[in-house]
Amino acid sequence: MDAIFFIAESIPGAPQQSAGSGWQMLIIYVLLFTGMWFLLIAPQRKKQRNQLKMIEELQTGDKVVTTSGIIGTIANVKASKFILKIADDTKIEIFRSYIQAKLDKSEKSE
Repeated sequence: MDAIFFIAESIPGAPQQSAGSGWQMLIIYVLLFTGMWFLLIAPQRKKQRNQLKMIEELQTGDKVVTTSGIIGTIANVKASKFILKIADDTKIEIFRSYIQAKLDKSEKSE
Protein backbone atom coordinates (compact mmCIF):
# COMPACT_ATOMS: atom_id res chain seq x y z
CA MET A 1 0.00 0.00 0.00
CA ASP A 2 2.86 2.36 0.85
CA ALA A 3 4.40 1.70 -2.54
CA ILE A 4 1.24 2.98 -4.31
CA PHE A 5 1.31 6.25 -2.36
CA PHE A 6 5.04 6.66 -3.05
CA ILE A 7 4.53 6.15 -6.77
CA ALA A 8 1.55 8.54 -6.82
CA GLU A 9 3.61 11.24 -5.08
CA SER A 10 6.49 10.91 -7.50
CA ILE A 11 4.37 11.22 -10.66
CA PRO A 12 4.91 14.63 -12.31
CA GLY A 13 1.73 16.69 -12.53
CA ALA A 14 0.08 14.92 -9.60
CA PRO A 15 -1.67 17.33 -7.25
CA GLN A 16 0.60 18.43 -4.44
CA GLN A 17 -0.62 20.00 -1.24
CA SER A 18 0.98 23.38 -0.71
CA ALA A 19 1.66 25.05 2.62
CA GLY A 20 -0.41 28.12 1.68
CA SER A 21 -3.70 26.32 1.00
CA GLY A 22 -5.09 27.22 4.44
CA TRP A 23 -4.58 30.92 3.77
CA GLN A 24 -6.12 30.60 0.33
CA MET A 25 -9.27 29.06 1.78
CA LEU A 26 -9.45 31.80 4.41
CA ILE A 27 -9.20 34.47 1.72
CA ILE A 28 -11.93 32.76 -0.30
CA TYR A 29 -14.26 32.67 2.73
CA VAL A 30 -13.60 36.35 3.46
CA LEU A 31 -14.34 37.26 -0.17
CA LEU A 32 -17.56 35.21 -0.12
CA PHE A 33 -18.71 36.88 3.11
CA THR A 34 -17.90 40.32 1.71
CA GLY A 35 -19.85 39.57 -1.46
CA MET A 36 -22.86 38.35 0.50
CA TRP A 37 -22.69 41.50 2.65
CA PHE A 38 -22.84 43.83 -0.33
CA LEU A 39 -25.49 41.82 -2.16
CA LEU A 40 -27.87 41.00 0.69
CA ILE A 41 -27.28 42.71 4.01
CA ALA A 42 -26.27 46.25 2.99
CA PRO A 43 -29.33 46.90 0.73
CA GLN A 44 -31.68 45.56 3.41
CA ARG A 45 -30.17 47.86 6.06
CA LYS A 46 -30.48 50.83 3.69
CA LYS A 47 -34.15 50.02 3.07
CA GLN A 48 -34.75 49.72 6.83
CA ARG A 49 -33.10 53.10 7.50
CA ASN A 50 -35.27 54.75 4.83
CA GLN A 51 -38.41 53.16 6.35
CA LEU A 52 -37.54 54.43 9.84
CA LYS A 53 -36.81 57.90 8.49
CA MET A 54 -40.16 57.99 6.68
CA ILE A 55 -42.02 56.94 9.84
CA GLU A 56 -40.25 59.59 11.94
CA GLU A 57 -41.22 62.32 9.46
CA LEU A 58 -44.96 61.46 9.42
CA GLN A 59 -47.27 64.19 10.69
CA THR A 60 -50.96 64.72 11.30
CA GLY A 61 -52.80 64.87 7.98
CA ASP A 62 -50.44 62.54 6.07
CA LYS A 63 -52.08 59.76 4.07
CA VAL A 64 -50.56 56.32 4.74
CA VAL A 65 -50.96 52.63 3.97
CA THR A 66 -50.55 50.04 6.73
CA THR A 67 -48.90 46.66 6.29
CA SER A 68 -52.35 45.08 6.25
CA GLY A 69 -53.46 47.33 3.37
CA ILE A 70 -55.60 49.81 5.28
CA ILE A 71 -55.46 53.32 3.80
CA GLY A 72 -56.03 56.19 6.17
CA THR A 73 -55.09 59.68 7.24
CA ILE A 74 -53.11 60.29 10.41
CA ALA A 75 -55.40 62.06 12.87
CA ASN A 76 -53.05 62.10 15.86
CA VAL A 77 -49.42 61.26 16.55
CA LYS A 78 -48.47 59.61 19.85
CA ALA A 79 -45.11 58.40 21.15
CA SER A 80 -45.30 54.88 19.74
CA LYS A 81 -48.66 54.89 17.94
CA PHE A 82 -50.72 56.70 15.33
CA ILE A 83 -54.44 57.34 15.30
CA LEU A 84 -55.65 56.71 11.74
CA LYS A 85 -58.90 58.05 10.35
CA ILE A 86 -60.11 55.43 7.89
CA ALA A 87 -63.70 56.65 7.42
CA ASP A 88 -65.82 59.64 8.48
CA ASP A 89 -66.47 58.49 12.03
CA THR A 90 -63.98 55.63 12.22
CA LYS A 91 -60.54 55.89 13.79
CA ILE A 92 -58.11 53.15 14.68
CA GLU A 93 -54.96 53.15 16.78
CA ILE A 94 -51.91 51.38 15.32
CA PHE A 95 -48.24 51.06 16.20
CA ARG A 96 -45.72 53.04 14.16
CA SER A 97 -44.06 49.86 12.89
CA TYR A 98 -47.23 48.89 10.99
CA ILE A 99 -46.98 51.82 8.58
CA GLN A 100 -45.81 50.56 5.21
CA ALA A 101 -45.77 53.67 3.03
CA LYS A 102 -46.77 57.30 2.82
CA LEU A 103 -49.13 58.20 -0.03
CA ASP A 104 -49.03 61.44 -1.95
CA LYS A 105 -51.86 63.81 -1.16
CA SER A 106 -52.80 63.77 -4.85
CA GLU A 107 -53.56 60.01 -4.77
CA LYS A 108 -57.21 59.21 -4.15
CA SER A 109 -58.39 56.14 -2.25
CA GLU A 110 -61.34 54.38 -3.80
